[in-house]
Amino acid sequence: MLSYSTMAPSLQLGNFVKSYWILESNEAYTHYSMADVCTEMVFHYSGRFDELMTGKEDSSSFSAGIQGPSSRPRQFRTDRGFGIFGVYLYPHAITSLFNISAEALTNEMPDLISFLGTEGTALEEQMLSAKNNGERSALMDRFLLKRLPHTKQEPSVFAAMQQIIREQGLVQIGELGAKYFLSQRQFERTFRTTTGFAPKLFSRIVRFHSALQFYGKKNCRLTDIAHYCGYYDQSHFIHDFRAFSGQHPLKYFSGLSGATEWRDAE
Repeated sequence: MLSYSTMAPSLQLGNFVKSYWILESNEAYTHYSMADVCTEMVFHYSGRFDELMTGKEDSSSFSAGIQGPSSRPRQFRTDRGFGIFGVYLYPHAITSLFNISAEALTNEMPDLISFLGTEGTALEEQMLSAKNNGERSALMDRFLLKRLPHTKQEPSVFAAMQQIIREQGLVQIGELGAKYFLSQRQFERTFRTTTGFAPKLFSRIVRFHSALQFYGKKNCRLTDIAHYCGYYDQSHFIHDFRAFSGQHPLKYFSGLSGATEWRDAE
């Protein structure tokens, strides 16, 4: 049986960590990963997944690693029970906490040791050998809190990013740079470094995620969702939804695609 739950991080981490999450099952499972402006730290404390690769041999996942900001869907499959502890980071967290360009992680999934070196080795060992998820949560709090004194962020780009998220992607990108006193070239370059994406693509993915929130709401037609989320028309909505999820929205919102199984397990 599949189960999904979340845990709150330390209050001091609230500007960087959206939540800790746990996904567990004693059965085979296929996970559908979709485009996301956020980065996740992932720890497989039980079981491993294989990434399903179209036209290529399936690739085994890491035991612990980073799933960077993504503009495309992926699928992962395990034929046995598993347990995963995840850290869902806000878009600016990688740059702020680890002093690395988020663009270097876009559509990438490095293992934790490649990302953090010996520090990653120690953290992986501690997280995978922890007795329970309460202990894992406390370990992550301590690890991330130590990095807070070193945080860096570009105030203007951080404000622009917050505005895009707050307005669910429905912003005039061309006006943002001027609003925050940056040239368009400087704004785009710094925005890519901070979030991993150009502002327009970042906004499209944020808008896509606003559409995902309609899952489970009754009597909601695709035209209604497209209109609410600011798409020009239904065909434009379907195009973006398929590009970022690998799913047709009709199948996704029906709950029969498999991509919503973890949401139904909440």
